[in-house]
Amino acid sequence: MAAISSQAKFITRVALFLALAVLLPVGFHALGVAGRIFLPMHIPVLLAGFLAGPACGLLVGLMAPGLSFLLTGMPPTYAVPLMSLELPIYGLIAGLAYYRLKLNLYIALVAAMIVGRLMFAVGLFFLGMLMELPYTAATFLSAGGAVMTGLPGVVVQIILIPIIVAAVKRSRFA
Repeated sequence: MAAISSQAKFITRVALFLALAVLLPVGFHALGVAGRIFLPMHIPVLLAGFLAGPACGLLVGLMAPGLSFLLTGMPPTYAVPLMSLELPIYGLIAGLAYYRLKLNLYIALVAAMIVGRLMFAVGLFFLGMLMELPYTAATFLSAGGAVMTGLPGVVVQIILIPIIVAAVKRSRFA
């Protein structure tokens, strides 16, 4: 049997993580769990960066919000461009920090989450200058803002992602 090309593997991985990035939030919403609290779309994007590299994480993060919106109506319209700034940074930084800089998985994960959230805030600041949004960059970054709202999701990511990465790397699918 002919070996699968690296390009075909890359496209397959992008498609897999992209599908997960669309379907996981649907599952959370079906269970009545708010996406802003548990951040389910972030998990496949971070996994793409850690398991398939920075380019895969970047592409999945870039495409997931728009595709999810077109297929499911989620995230809300105003959040699509913001998440399209935030999520590619998650995937890119996760992959770069883990593979290129050889950082510990937890450090790479936290770094990706911090830089991604900051990118969301920057986008929120600039988009907020053009249109009225439900909250501002200052509110987002404040103690009672969206960063704190998503804290349960951050905790889930810090616990779940290293477990999944370790399990996949131990398996033959890595």
